[in-house]
Amino acid sequence: MTEAVDVLIVGGGAAGLMCALTAGRRGLRAVVIEHANKVGKKILMSGGGRCNFTNTGTTPANYLSANPHFCKSALARYTPWDFIAMVERHRIAYHEKELGQLFCDVSSKLIVQMLVDECLAAGVRIEIGCAVERIVHNEGDTGFRVHTARGGFAARSLVVASGGLSIPSMGATGFGYELAKRYGHNVLPTRAGLVPLTLSGKHQERLQDLSGVALPVTASCNGQSFSNQMLITHRGISGPSILQISSYWQPGDDLRLDLLPGLDALDWLQTQQRERSAAELKTVLGEVVPRRFAQRLCEVWLGNKPMKQYNLPELKQLAATLSEWPLIASGTEGYRTAEVTLGGVDTDELSSSTMQSKRVPGLYFIGEAIDVTGWLGGYNFQWAWASGHAAGQAV
Repeated sequence: MTEAVDVLIVGGGAAGLMCALTAGRRGLRAVVIEHANKVGKKILMSGGGRCNFTNTGTTPANYLSANPHFCKSALARYTPWDFIAMVERHRIAYHEKELGQLFCDVSSKLIVQMLVDECLAAGVRIEIGCAVERIVHNEGDTGFRVHTARGGFAARSLVVASGGLSIPSMGATGFGYELAKRYGHNVLPTRAGLVPLTLSGKHQERLQDLSGVALPVTASCNGQSFSNQMLITHRGISGPSILQISSYWQPGDDLRLDLLPGLDALDWLQTQQRERSAAELKTVLGEVVPRRFAQRLCEVWLGNKPMKQYNLPELKQLAATLSEWPLIASGTEGYRTAEVTLGGVDTDELSSSTMQSKRVPGLYFIGEAIDVTGWLGGYNFQWAWASGHAAGQAV
C-alpha cells in the first residue's frame, strides 16, 4: 500500500529534522525516514556529548564551497539567533565555550529531543530503521514514489538530507550523492574535512612518543591560518587548529606551524639572551611550550646551547623555524573520524533560496550532502538548520 504525503525527507539528522518541523508548521504532511535505529546520531556525539549547536559569529566566510555565494541566502534567512530562540523556548541551558561556540550545559540529547518534540507538535511522522529501497520519478510527473522497508510513499516533494561520508560507523553512506548523479546532477569530488592529520616515516618517529602533548599553535596552509590547540597523537596531529586547517590541506601542500603564537619569536629570543644568558635554549623554550616538546625540537630541529653563545644570524634562523615550523603530513585519518565531508552535490544546479534541484522539480538537497562545508565550531550545524529551514519553507 502507498501512503500519500506532501513531503518525504530522507535522513533524520540535523538538516532533515529542521526541514520536517518547518514544513509541518506550514500544515504539510511531512514524513522523515531514517535508516539508522535513532535520529540525530551526529548531534548526539557532537561536542563531546554536549552539542556545539551553533556559532554566534556565523558568516558566509566561515564556509568552503566551489560557489562561496551559495550559502548566503539561507544563512541570512535563518540565523543563529533564530535557533537560539527555539533552544531558549525549550529551556535548554547553554553556554559559550570560546569564539562564539554555543554548547548545551547538560547533554546533546536535549537538542535531539527538542527537534523531535517540534516535529511531533507540527504533525510530522518519524520512521526509524526505514531504509530506502527504490525511488521512482516519472518524466513529467510532479511527484516521487519511494519504496522503503516500511512500505511505499507517494510524495510531491522529496528532500535528500542523508548527510555525507564522514563517520561510516554511525551509518554514513553515499546515498545522497548516488541519487544526485542518477538525476543528472554533478557531484564535486569528496574528501574528509575537519579531520586529524597523519604522519609517516621519520616524521612520525620523531613525534609519536610525545602522544598526548598539547600546545597552542597557529597552523597555516594555502593562505588560511587558524590559532588554537594542537594535540600530538600516536599517528600524527589533531586538536582544533589542525582540524580547522585540514579542510584547506591536501597531500603535498606546504603546512607551517607558528609554535609561539602571539609572540615575536626573534624579540623573545633576544630578551631571553639578555636576561638569561647562561640558560640553555631547551630550558627557556620549555617555559613557553611543553618541556618534552621543547627538548625534541632542540634534539631534531634547533640544536641546543647556552643563549649567550648564539649570534644574531643564528637567532634569526631559530626565530624563523619557531614561527614557521614545517610539518610534513602524509594524509588524514579519513572519513572514519572526520567531522564533515568536503565537496558533494554541485550548488550550481540548486536554487540557493530553496535548495530545490534545477533539473528535477520537487527534488531538494540540504545539509552536508551539498558542497557547503563549515569551519569547526558550530558552523556546520548552523548550515544544517539554515538549509533545512530554506527547503522546509519551499516544499
